[in-house]
Amino acid sequence: MNILLVAATHAEIQPLLTHSEGEKPFDVLITGVGMVATAFALGQQFAQKKYDLAINLGIAGSFDRNIALGEVVEVTEDILAEFSAEDDNQFLTMEELGFGKSRFLASHQLDAMFLLPAKKVCAITVNTVHGEETSIQKITERLRPQLESMEGAAFFYACKRSMVPSLQIRSVSNYVEKRNRENWKIGLAVKHLNDFAVELLEKL
Repeated sequence: MNILLVAATHAEIQPLLTHSEGEKPFDVLITGVGMVATAFALGQQFAQKKYDLAINLGIAGSFDRNIALGEVVEVTEDILAEFSAEDDNQFLTMEELGFGKSRFLASHQLDAMFLLPAKKVCAITVNTVHGEETSIQKITERLRPQLESMEGAAFFYACKRSMVPSLQIRSVSNYVEKRNRENWKIGLAVKHLNDFAVELLEKL
C-alpha cells in the first residue's frame, strides 16, 4: 500500500519520523502552514505519484471542552469557514452562492477500516485562528465546530480532486479561547498524536 503522511510542520510528526528512521514504509510531505501551502504541495505530490491512502496528521485547537487536551480525534468533516460572502449581517456559503463547496468529508474512516478507534469530530479550516471572544462566539453560533486547524479542509479538497483516499487525525493542543499560550499543551498533543500514528501505521 502506498501511503502518504501529510503534516504542516516537521515538529508535529518528528517523533514518528525518528521512530521510523531507516525503515519508512510511507512517504512524508511537509506542506508548510496554511491551506494555500497545503493545496499547492499536495497538488505537486499527487502529480508525481499515485497513493492508496493519504493521512493528515497535526495538532489543533478545540472549541469542544468535552475533548481533553492531548486527546487524539478523527476529523470526518471539515469546513472552509471563511470561503463565502457577507450580505449585510447574513453569511452566504459557497454552496448558496453556487460557486463551489466549502464542506468536505473524509473518504475513509478508522472504524470502517477496522483500525484504531478515535472520537469523530467536525472541524473548520481558517486563515486566522480564533483568539478573541466575539469572533469565537460568532463562529460557534454559525458553524458549531469542534476543532479548528489551518490545513484540514484543503487536505480533503486536494485528496478529493486527485481521487486519493483520505483520513485526518489530530490531537488537541489547546482550547479555542482568548489567546493564552500558558494553557497550551503542545508537547502532550504531539506525543499522543505520534503514539497514535505509530500504532495506526503498524495496523495498515
